[in-house]
Amino acid sequence: MNGQGNDFVMLNGIAQKISLSSAQISHIADRHFGVGCDQILLVEAPTRPDTDFRYRIFNADGGEVEQCGNGARCFAHFVRDQELTDKTELRVETLSGIIEPAIAADGSVTVNMGAPRFSPAEIPFTADAEALQYPLDVGGSAITIGTVSMGNPHAVQIVANTDTAGVGTMGPLIEHHSKFPKRVNAGFMQVLSRSRIRLRVWERGAGETLACGTGACAAVVTGIRWGLLDESVAVSTRGGELTVRWSGRGANVFMSGTTATVYTGEINV
Repeated sequence: MNGQGNDFVMLNGIAQKISLSSAQISHIADRHFGVGCDQILLVEAPTRPDTDFRYRIFNADGGEVEQCGNGARCFAHFVRDQELTDKTELRVETLSGIIEPAIAADGSVTVNMGAPRFSPAEIPFTADAEALQYPLDVGGSAITIGTVSMGNPHAVQIVANTDTAGVGTMGPLIEHHSKFPKRVNAGFMQVLSRSRIRLRVWERGAGETLACGTGACAAVVTGIRWGLLDESVAVSTRGGELTVRWSGRGANVFMSGTTATVYTGEINV
Protein backbone atom coordinates (compact mmCIF):
# COMPACT_ATOMS: atom_id res chain seq x y z
CA MET A 1 0.00 0.00 0.00
CA ASN A 2 1.00 3.63 -0.22
CA GLY A 3 -0.05 6.96 1.16
CA GLN A 4 1.09 9.77 -1.14
CA GLY A 5 3.87 7.51 -2.41
CA ASN A 6 5.12 6.62 1.08
CA ASP A 7 4.97 2.85 0.57
CA PHE A 8 4.46 -0.04 2.94
CA VAL A 9 4.37 -3.81 3.08
CA MET A 10 1.34 -4.62 5.22
CA LEU A 11 1.37 -7.90 7.15
CA ASN A 12 -1.65 -9.54 8.75
CA GLY A 13 -0.30 -10.86 12.03
CA ILE A 14 -3.74 -11.91 13.29
CA ALA A 15 -4.50 -14.50 10.60
CA GLN A 16 -0.99 -15.93 10.92
CA LYS A 17 1.88 -15.92 13.40
CA ILE A 18 4.63 -13.56 12.22
CA SER A 19 8.02 -13.21 13.86
CA LEU A 20 10.69 -11.66 11.66
CA SER A 21 14.34 -10.89 12.34
CA SER A 22 15.89 -7.55 11.40
CA ALA A 23 17.64 -9.27 8.50
CA GLN A 24 14.35 -10.69 7.19
CA ILE A 25 12.67 -7.30 7.48
CA SER A 26 15.51 -5.65 5.57
CA HIS A 27 15.24 -8.35 2.89
CA ILE A 28 11.51 -7.75 2.41
CA ALA A 29 12.06 -3.99 2.25
CA ASP A 30 14.85 -4.29 -0.34
CA ARG A 31 13.62 -2.85 -3.65
CA HIS A 32 15.80 -5.17 -5.74
CA PHE A 33 15.74 -8.53 -3.94
CA GLY A 34 12.59 -8.27 -1.81
CA VAL A 35 9.19 -6.64 -2.16
CA GLY A 36 10.47 -3.11 -1.66
CA CYS A 37 9.07 -0.49 0.73
CA ASP A 38 9.85 2.37 3.08
CA GLN A 39 8.43 0.56 6.11
CA ILE A 40 6.91 -2.79 7.03
CA LEU A 41 3.70 -2.55 9.05
CA LEU A 42 2.49 -5.44 11.17
CA VAL A 43 -1.09 -5.79 12.40
CA GLU A 44 -1.43 -7.69 15.65
CA ALA A 45 -4.17 -8.38 18.19
CA PRO A 46 -4.45 -5.71 20.91
CA THR A 47 -2.78 -6.16 24.27
CA ARG A 48 -5.28 -3.94 26.12
CA PRO A 49 -9.10 -4.03 26.25
CA ASP A 50 -9.71 -0.41 25.16
CA THR A 51 -8.05 -0.78 21.72
CA ASP A 52 -8.93 -2.61 18.50
CA PHE A 53 -5.46 -3.55 17.24
CA ARG A 54 -1.75 -3.31 17.90
CA TYR A 55 0.25 -1.57 15.17
CA ARG A 56 4.01 -2.20 14.80
CA ILE A 57 6.31 -0.32 12.44
CA PHE A 58 9.67 -1.48 11.10
CA ASN A 59 11.97 0.70 9.03
CA ALA A 60 13.72 -0.58 5.92
CA ASP A 61 16.92 -1.04 7.96
CA GLY A 62 15.15 -3.59 10.16
CA GLY A 63 14.70 -1.42 13.24
CA GLU A 64 11.36 -1.06 15.01
CA VAL A 65 10.15 2.53 15.47
CA GLU A 66 7.44 4.28 17.39
CA GLN A 67 5.13 5.90 14.86
CA CYS A 68 4.23 6.34 11.17
CA GLY A 69 1.37 8.64 10.16
CA ASN A 70 0.91 7.64 6.53
CA GLY A 71 1.18 4.03 7.63
CA ALA A 72 -1.61 4.60 10.14
CA ARG A 73 -3.91 5.70 7.33
CA CYS A 74 -3.01 2.61 5.28
CA PHE A 75 -3.50 0.51 8.42
CA ALA A 76 -7.13 1.67 8.72
CA HIS A 77 -8.01 0.54 5.20
CA PHE A 78 -5.97 -2.66 5.46
CA VAL A 79 -7.78 -4.05 8.50
CA ARG A 80 -11.11 -3.45 6.77
CA ASP A 81 -9.91 -4.97 3.47
CA GLN A 82 -8.71 -8.02 5.41
CA GLU A 83 -12.15 -8.20 7.07
CA LEU A 84 -10.58 -7.88 10.51
CA THR A 85 -13.13 -5.19 11.44
CA ASP A 86 -16.12 -3.36 10.03
CA LYS A 87 -15.46 -0.22 12.08
CA THR A 88 -14.65 3.11 10.42
CA GLU A 89 -13.22 4.59 13.63
CA LEU A 90 -10.42 2.72 15.39
CA ARG A 91 -8.28 2.89 18.50
CA VAL A 92 -4.86 1.44 17.80
CA GLU A 93 -1.86 0.72 20.04
CA THR A 94 1.59 1.88 18.96
CA LEU A 95 4.94 2.03 20.73
CA SER A 96 4.33 5.73 21.34
CA GLY A 97 0.73 5.45 22.57
CA ILE A 98 -2.81 5.33 21.18
CA ILE A 99 -3.75 6.69 17.74
CA GLU A 100 -7.28 7.00 16.33
CA PRO A 101 -7.70 6.63 12.55
CA ALA A 102 -11.14 7.36 11.05
CA ILE A 103 -12.25 6.53 7.50
CA ALA A 104 -14.50 9.15 5.88
CA ALA A 105 -17.27 8.47 3.35
CA ASP A 106 -14.99 9.56 0.49
CA GLY A 107 -12.37 6.99 1.51
CA SER A 108 -9.89 9.46 2.95
CA VAL A 109 -8.50 8.74 6.39
CA THR A 110 -8.00 11.22 9.22
CA VAL A 111 -5.71 10.21 12.06
CA ASN A 112 -5.69 11.76 15.50
CA MET A 113 -1.93 11.71 16.04
CA GLY A 114 -2.09 12.93 19.63
CA ALA A 115 -0.45 16.03 21.06
CA PRO A 116 3.08 16.96 19.96
CA ARG A 117 5.79 17.00 22.61
CA PHE A 118 8.55 19.57 22.81
CA SER A 119 10.60 18.70 25.88
CA PRO A 120 14.16 17.83 24.78
CA ALA A 121 14.08 14.72 27.00
CA GLU A 122 10.93 13.44 25.28
CA ILE A 123 12.22 13.82 21.71
CA PRO A 124 15.06 12.98 22.70
CA PHE A 125 17.37 15.91 21.94
CA THR A 126 20.37 17.17 23.86
CA ALA A 127 19.64 20.73 25.02
CA ASP A 128 19.83 22.66 28.28
CA ALA A 129 16.18 23.75 28.08
CA GLU A 130 13.17 23.74 25.77
CA ALA A 131 13.19 26.47 23.11
CA LEU A 132 11.27 27.39 19.95
CA GLN A 133 14.44 27.17 17.87
CA TYR A 134 17.86 25.63 18.25
CA PRO A 135 21.11 26.24 16.38
CA LEU A 136 22.65 23.08 14.94
CA ASP A 137 26.05 22.61 13.33
CA VAL A 138 25.69 20.18 10.42
CA GLY A 139 28.91 19.33 8.63
CA GLY A 140 30.32 22.78 9.36
CA SER A 141 27.13 24.62 8.33
CA ALA A 142 25.04 26.43 10.93
CA ILE A 143 21.28 25.84 10.59
CA THR A 144 18.24 26.62 12.75
CA ILE A 145 15.84 23.82 13.61
CA GLY A 146 12.68 23.20 15.55
CA THR A 147 12.41 19.87 17.32
CA VAL A 148 9.20 17.98 18.06
CA SER A 149 8.09 14.46 18.88
CA MET A 150 5.04 13.13 17.06
CA GLY A 151 5.62 9.82 18.79
CA ASN A 152 8.92 9.79 16.90
CA PRO A 153 11.64 12.47 16.76
CA HIS A 154 11.72 15.25 14.14
CA ALA A 155 14.04 18.14 13.35
CA VAL A 156 12.48 20.72 11.01
CA GLN A 157 14.21 23.52 9.15
CA ILE A 158 12.99 26.13 6.67
CA VAL A 159 14.49 26.13 3.18
CA ALA A 160 14.08 28.57 0.31
CA ASN A 161 13.20 25.84 -2.18
CA THR A 162 12.63 22.15 -1.49
CA ASP A 163 13.73 21.31 -5.05
CA THR A 164 17.25 22.53 -4.38
CA ALA A 165 17.50 21.71 -0.66
CA GLY A 166 20.37 19.39 0.23
CA VAL A 167 18.13 16.59 1.48
CA GLY A 168 20.43 13.80 0.33
CA THR A 169 23.53 15.37 1.84
CA MET A 170 22.25 17.11 4.98
CA GLY A 171 19.54 14.57 5.78
CA PRO A 172 21.87 11.74 6.86
CA LEU A 173 24.07 14.15 8.81
CA ILE A 174 21.07 15.43 10.75
CA GLU A 175 19.68 11.91 11.24
CA HIS A 176 22.91 10.76 12.89
CA HIS A 177 23.77 14.04 14.67
CA SER A 178 25.19 13.51 18.14
CA LYS A 179 22.49 15.73 19.69
CA PHE A 180 19.87 13.13 18.75
CA PRO A 181 20.72 9.99 20.76
CA LYS A 182 18.02 7.91 19.00
CA ARG A 183 18.59 9.54 15.59
CA VAL A 184 15.98 11.81 14.02
CA ASN A 185 13.79 12.43 10.98
CA ALA A 186 14.95 15.54 9.12
CA GLY A 187 12.28 17.81 7.58
CA PHE A 188 12.97 20.45 4.92
CA MET A 189 10.03 22.90 4.78
CA GLN A 190 9.30 25.61 2.21
CA VAL A 191 6.54 28.00 3.33
CA LEU A 192 4.37 29.05 0.37
CA SER A 193 1.63 30.82 2.35
CA ARG A 194 0.03 30.68 5.78
CA SER A 195 -2.02 27.70 4.64
CA ARG A 196 0.35 25.79 2.35
CA ILE A 197 3.86 24.37 2.54
CA ARG A 198 6.09 22.11 0.49
CA LEU A 199 7.99 19.42 2.36
CA ARG A 200 10.69 16.82 1.87
CA VAL A 201 11.72 14.44 4.65
CA TRP A 202 14.79 12.33 5.21
CA GLU A 203 13.40 9.52 7.36
CA ARG A 204 15.37 7.82 10.09
CA GLY A 205 16.32 4.34 8.89
CA ALA A 206 14.65 4.72 5.48
CA GLY A 207 16.21 7.69 3.67
CA GLU A 208 14.14 10.19 1.70
CA THR A 209 10.55 9.07 1.14
CA LEU A 210 7.93 10.53 -1.21
CA ALA A 211 5.85 11.54 1.81
CA CYS A 212 6.02 11.33 5.60
CA GLY A 213 2.88 11.71 7.70
CA THR A 214 4.52 12.39 11.05
CA GLY A 215 7.00 14.64 9.21
CA ALA A 216 4.10 16.65 7.78
CA CYS A 217 2.62 16.98 11.28
CA ALA A 218 5.98 18.03 12.74
CA ALA A 219 6.54 20.63 10.00
CA VAL A 220 3.11 22.20 10.43
CA VAL A 221 3.42 22.26 14.22
CA THR A 222 6.84 23.91 13.92
CA GLY A 223 5.56 26.48 11.42
CA ILE A 224 2.61 27.33 13.66
CA ARG A 225 4.85 27.70 16.71
CA TRP A 226 7.10 30.03 14.72
CA GLY A 227 4.11 32.19 13.74
CA LEU A 228 4.35 31.34 10.04
CA LEU A 229 1.25 29.14 9.53
CA ASP A 230 -2.44 29.03 10.35
CA GLU A 231 -4.00 26.05 12.12
CA SER A 232 -5.02 24.17 8.93
CA VAL A 233 -2.28 23.62 6.36
CA ALA A 234 -2.02 21.78 3.04
CA VAL A 235 1.28 19.93 2.88
CA SER A 236 2.59 19.23 -0.63
CA THR A 237 5.01 16.32 -0.79
CA ARG A 238 6.67 14.69 -3.78
CA GLY A 239 4.07 11.93 -3.60
CA GLY A 240 0.92 14.00 -3.10
CA GLU A 241 -0.89 16.23 -0.63
CA LEU A 242 -1.82 15.89 3.03
CA THR A 243 -3.84 18.18 5.28
CA VAL A 244 -2.68 18.82 8.85
CA ARG A 245 -4.65 20.67 11.55
CA TRP A 246 -3.38 21.81 14.96
CA SER A 247 -4.95 24.42 17.23
CA GLY A 248 -1.97 24.98 19.51
CA ARG A 249 -0.01 23.64 22.45
CA GLY A 250 -1.80 20.85 24.32
CA ALA A 251 -4.12 20.11 21.38
CA ASN A 252 -3.99 16.97 19.27
CA VAL A 253 -2.76 16.98 15.67
CA PHE A 254 -5.08 15.69 12.94
CA MET A 255 -3.72 14.49 9.61
CA SER A 256 -5.86 13.63 6.57
CA GLY A 257 -5.10 12.03 3.21
CA THR A 258 -5.80 9.17 0.84
CA THR A 259 -4.35 5.67 0.53
CA ALA A 260 -3.99 3.11 -2.26
CA THR A 261 -3.57 -0.66 -2.35
CA VAL A 262 -1.03 -1.62 -5.01
CA TYR A 263 -1.20 -5.42 -4.86
CA THR A 264 -1.46 -8.40 -2.53
CA GLY A 265 0.69 -11.51 -2.55
CA GLU A 266 2.84 -13.95 -0.65
CA ILE A 267 6.56 -14.10 0.06
CA ASN A 268 8.74 -16.82 1.57
CA VAL A 269 11.43 -15.55 3.94
